[in-house]
Amino acid sequence: MAIPASLQKGLKLPVISSPMFLVSGPDLVVEACNSGVIGTFPSLNQRTTEGYREWLHEIKSRLTPDAAVYGVNLIVHHTNDRLMEDLKVTVEEQVPLVITSLGAVADVVKAIQAYGGKVFHDIATVRHARKAAEAGVDGLILVAGGAGGHAGIINPFALINEVRSFYDGTIILAGSLSTGRDVAAALMMGADFAYMGTRFINTTEALAEPEYQQMIIDSGATDIVHTPAVSGIPANFMVKSLQANGIDPKSLPDHKVDLGNEARAWKTVWSAGHGVGAIDNVLPTAQLVRQLTDEFLSACSDFDTKRR
Repeated sequence: MAIPASLQKGLKLPVISSPMFLVSGPDLVVEACNSGVIGTFPSLNQRTTEGYREWLHEIKSRLTPDAAVYGVNLIVHHTNDRLMEDLKVTVEEQVPLVITSLGAVADVVKAIQAYGGKVFHDIATVRHARKAAEAGVDGLILVAGGAGGHAGIINPFALINEVRSFYDGTIILAGSLSTGRDVAAALMMGADFAYMGTRFINTTEALAEPEYQQMIIDSGATDIVHTPAVSGIPANFMVKSLQANGIDPKSLPDHKVDLGNEARAWKTVWSAGHGVGAIDNVLPTAQLVRQLTDEFLSACSDFDTKRR
């Protein structure tokens, strides 16, 4: 249970800004890393593998000497026809952290670890956690109930306790984490990192539209719906966004509805986690990280005081 040494460089707060489809780009990654947290993005946010390589070059050129490391999300699934090309670029550019989703494949893990990279894998169930552990990943991202995007439904206390019973690698906890106090709570529960997505949507560097960010501000936990209707895989979306796309949240189908291709669906139907109720503004990433750090330190101090 520890943060790998290669990921400790420049880390001021144990937070990963998660790779959000159509939201995370070079500006958000660079500002996150330069502020002392790990910034990440999905390779598929660039329309081509060549463009993906260009983004990697841009990010590396803009990082300060004392910046935290960056990471990339690869979709390891047969529907991703760019996987092998993007993996080749990832290996050639020696991306420090790779987050894999929708498939823990040992050969992919070994290719990244061969150059010294670390692999964290998304899981939403204990069964998937065991499979990823068997594939040799360096860390498990526990996508618990209430997380934005493709999310599980298991309570974070239950999920982290079950996974810790058989896994001693790095654990990253996701699900409704919006404040520095939430980060402190995640560490108290046994996680090594807090995984924050929705909170970073509402930054000035995110690629999210202003209307998307305002809807997050106007929403609370009860305004989030968990449904497979958008992508065929259960994910959390904002009620108002579903309604705007002709989907009735009171009579959701148990299958994907026709919203066009995957990218168009995620561009028009906006995802968020249960933690939206704690978000009431849009901040520059650097300012947000400072705020999270202050909240984290305050929470730790309050806990020490209560123990005395």
